[in-house]
Amino acid sequence: MGEQPINSTRRAVLVAGAGLAVAGAFAGRAAAQGDADLARLQSARRILIKGGVALTLDRAIGDFAKADLLIEDGTIRAVRPDIVADDTVVVDAANRIVMPGFIDTHHHFYQGILRNILPNGLLNPDYSRDISNTLTAPYQPADVYAGTLATALGMIDIGTTAAVDTSQVSHTPEHSDAGIRAMQEAGLRVVYAYSRGAGPNSQYPHDLARLRKVYFSSEDQLLTLALGGGLVPEQFEFARKHGVHMVSHGVRDNTEKVLFELAKAKLLRPGDEYIHCTHLSGDAWRLLKDTGGEVSLAVPIEMAMGHGMPPIQEALDHGIRPSLSSDVGVTMAQDPFTVMRGCFTLQRLNVLQRERRGEKNLPPLLTTREVLEFATIDGARCLGLARKIGTLTPGKQADIVMLAADRLNVWPLNNVPGAVVNIMNPMNVESVFVAGKVRKWRGGLVGVDAARVLRLIEAARDGVIRRAGFKTNLFG
Repeated sequence: MGEQPINSTRRAVLVAGAGLAVAGAFAGRAAAQGDADLARLQSARRILIKGGVALTLDRAIGDFAKADLLIEDGTIRAVRPDIVADDTVVVDAANRIVMPGFIDTHHHFYQGILRNILPNGLLNPDYSRDISNTLTAPYQPADVYAGTLATALGMIDIGTTAAVDTSQVSHTPEHSDAGIRAMQEAGLRVVYAYSRGAGPNSQYPHDLARLRKVYFSSEDQLLTLALGGGLVPEQFEFARKHGVHMVSHGVRDNTEKVLFELAKAKLLRPGDEYIHCTHLSGDAWRLLKDTGGEVSLAVPIEMAMGHGMPPIQEALDHGIRPSLSSDVGVTMAQDPFTVMRGCFTLQRLNVLQRERRGEKNLPPLLTTREVLEFATIDGARCLGLARKIGTLTPGKQADIVMLAADRLNVWPLNNVPGAVVNIMNPMNVESVFVAGKVRKWRGGLVGVDAARVLRLIEAARDGVIRRAGFKTNLFG
């Protein structure tokens, strides 16, 4: 498409940094003086994000200390300095880092109403007893809706634009419908890994066929479908029959024997996702690599809850670029900054400790850019969406975050990847676009009735705890 000079009478200039008093708040609104600006932005077919620090993470394009990004009909059309385009709404991105949205490849969305309810818990016995059984069993569809909405909106608020929902609460088809409805409402890009439920009315995995027909008949939408499960041959057979990827829990040393059985039965497929992967043998890692498997590491949770040593180095040693995930909000923050820093610091600690012990031929230390790739393009590949998202590449959909660098916790900006991974936190997430639609603007979520959502979350939390007979401890 040829570019035309800007006609100043057909252009609105929006200052992205205005109204910073609401930054970081779960406000559900833009700054008061920005409502008219927001309306223009929401109705715009073409948006020009101008003068930002462009961290494209596309090595063929490179990065820019100052550049513009043109969005047209939800798609990135150009990234370079001094773009001239007609009939655009212009967003002033001075002192903003413009980069791909973060991607979380494994989170249990329904647990959004249970955040921080298990602050000191271990996977076994605490999580298995209190979350998987006691608190999940009494969920009603309205609780799934509230928890999923809380998680999806919370992800947008912290700069995550795409995620995998491993939603292990499919007690009935109505439970599944409620979670999907919440994701549709939130506007997040999600791979819905339809997972098991509890009770006699669960129709897992067979209800996947209905879900595909009702909600996932098109690939050209924000929500896509996978099958969540364990290393269970019947589940893999079902996924193969219905042409969806598997998203597998329980991948570790004491279950890896099943991996080889699945491979022998020719049930493993490129694009299948394997979560945690702690303490696998070299043979198992080579199998994942040879069969095109994708790996999701929830580094802070794996360290805190006893899953085992996060296998960052093992993945890299076998030629697998891991993606990153937050896993469960019942214990730890779901924000990408926490997850990235956990990955960065642990890998470097382990390598440096090996050096201290006198080991030779050590692997290289991770860089902040590599960790950013884990959280963006490697996440997109894990979701099967690398052709659509993960970098600021013309032709891809505009899943974009704008990070405020002119804040006292960051300024001056001396290194861009380092600032994002090692310095920033969710308060720096100023604006978020998903498929070109503005979902967060000037620090506030767009189109969200925050008071309503907060009431839903609280009521659902109270109902689940009451029906479960669970005892909470506010200060324990």
